[in-house]
Amino acid sequence: MRFAILAFPGSNCELDAYYAVSDVFHEEAELVSYEADSLIDFDAVIVPGGFSYGDYLRSGAIARFAPIVPALQQFAKSGKPVIGICNGFQILTEAGLLPGTLQKNTVAKFVCRDQQLVVANNQTPFSSLYETGAVITLPIAHGDGNYYCDAETLKTLEENDQIVFRYQNNPNGSLGGIAGVTNSEGNVLGMMPHPERAVEKILGSDDGVQLFASIINFVKKHEVVSYE
Repeated sequence: MRFAILAFPGSNCELDAYYAVSDVFHEEAELVSYEADSLIDFDAVIVPGGFSYGDYLRSGAIARFAPIVPALQQFAKSGKPVIGICNGFQILTEAGLLPGTLQKNTVAKFVCRDQQLVVANNQTPFSSLYETGAVITLPIAHGDGNYYCDAETLKTLEENDQIVFRYQNNPNGSLGGIAGVTNSEGNVLGMMPHPERAVEKILGSDDGVQLFASIINFVKKHEVVSYE
């Protein structure tokens, strides 16, 4: 299968994602410029972390207008898996592909450490190889990771099982301890923690392996029609 890994001005985690996919899972990966206008022939998209456009105005707010975003929106509409990690999560909310928004951490500082998460839903293309309720460890590194949505949206997220990961000990003030959510269709995931930095034990944790393996299993078991 083929992963597209988007690269915006200011992205700094695209190579982490690239090597996780290509070296650990031996799947084909390609860096795709923000200036591109097509995602044809890809099976999954990773929107990586970093500080796109310097996080000016608001994290992800400028990246949302990059030339690649309409193709990303159409790709997501086709039902193929899209994962936004950290700044990628912020971009997906700004692009209207995920509900809610990411605000400044309530601790008012950048938080960088290993973080325990609870798997809240394993019935998604991103979490099927985890056990619901399992506690996993992934690194976090963000200043704007405080997830927020209104009460009606939160109710919908909970009723539709769109909350995939929650923080065990909330590091940033996120509503309900939310660390990762999907869209209503379940094929777009945004999460602040970095699974691509936890795919080998030498990195301190390999708890991200099941996430990427879940995506690969999903794609190889499901024939998703082209979005054209």
